[in-house]
Amino acid sequence: MNSMIYDRSKPRQRLRFATVVCILASAFAFESAAVDVGAPAPDVSLPALTGKFESSQARGKVLYVDFWASWCVPCRQSFPWMNEMQAKYAARGLQIVAINVDAKRADAERFLGQVESKVTIAFDANGDTPKRFGVKGMPSSYLIAGDGRLIKAHSGFRDSDKAALEAAIVAALDATQRK
Repeated sequence: MNSMIYDRSKPRQRLRFATVVCILASAFAFESAAVDVGAPAPDVSLPALTGKFESSQARGKVLYVDFWASWCVPCRQSFPWMNEMQAKYAARGLQIVAINVDAKRADAERFLGQVESKVTIAFDANGDTPKRFGVKGMPSSYLIAGDGRLIKAHSGFRDSDKAALEAAIVAALDATQRK
């Protein structure tokens, strides 16, 4: 019977539990944000792999903000897609920032040693930024227009999400170029 009880001190059980939570959050994806679509997105100022990330420096660009954690299985699937989107649309004004929420940066760095990243990586171990955005599950992403308004909020990541997310990015880039 003891094997049925979740024990946080056992790394394998922690990983299995975190994986189940992440899969459930992804399976029941929802559109949610503490910020309403059309409202200004929260400003972000965080340490990054190289220096500091400031969302104010992305004004005029379309910003895709992704919250992730090292224990999140769908996060592993989202990184190749984000790398592809960054390569495909950077010249048109897309900037992707992936904000890690692990309590220990070493966990994030171990993940990044296994999963290639070509996007800006920032760190928020305290979890203040995800609270301001209203993050409810991993991964969660937010598409922000060049004027700083929230365009779209999305939770979870599945292969079936890719086309709709890319279409939203393209629409945001087209709208930015028309201005």
